Amino acid sequence: MDSVLAILFDIDGTLITTGGASAVAWRRAFADLYGISADIRESTHAGMTDPEVGRLTFTAVIGHDPSPRELAALMAKRLEHLPAAVAQSTGYRVLPGVRELLPALVDQGYLLGLTTGLVESAAHIKLARGDLNKYFHFGGYGSDSPDRTELTRRGIQRAGAVLGTPLDPHQVWVLGDTPLDIAAAHGAGAVAIGVASGEYTTDALHDAGADHVLSALTDKLPL
Repeated sequence: MDSVLAILFDIDGTLITTGGASAVAWRRAFADLYGISADIRESTHAGMTDPEVGRLTFTAVIGHDPSPRELAALMAKRLEHLPAAVAQSTGYRVLPGVRELLPALVDQGYLLGLTTGLVESAAHIKLARGDLNKYFHFGGYGSDSPDRTELTRRGIQRAGAVLGTPLDPHQVWVLGDTPLDIAAAHGAGAVAIGVASGEYTTDALHDAGADHVLSALTDKLPL
């Protein structure tokens, strides 16, 4: 692990679960703007970026692709509702091992960042309730690119900017709970660590090609 300089974490299903707060915020946004109920889970799946979720759900419930202005309005309205949805969620929790692992990695000198399909502001709204923002200096976000590989690549570039030297992607670990996280890590040239704390099993993450798989962040990271 001496060659590893930065570790990027996915958020939903890896660090926290919001207990459905995202779906609530999207539903309230569609209700405000269009007076209809919309369930993102009927049109999307775990690991998609926020803009993709908004676009696909809009198309499914409204019946046409959103214009740029329509998508911008929907994204803004969803973000308006997200803080309350997160605060009110009875299912919000920081996942096992996270509170112990993050400060331990910081103490050992690893630079911690985020790689997530969430837009940047949504990522920090979700982490704030768990008091986790303080561990992360940078990230790659759904607001950087609709492509998970590209936003992961951006995260690696920003890690280099923080450290003052470009990083070889092999010096970066990416931890995530979905096959999309694994594919994005490999697409960016990083080491992919699957964490079976979300919807996917350890077998599914092995099948997706993860370099290492943990059952949860309570497991010891592979040395």
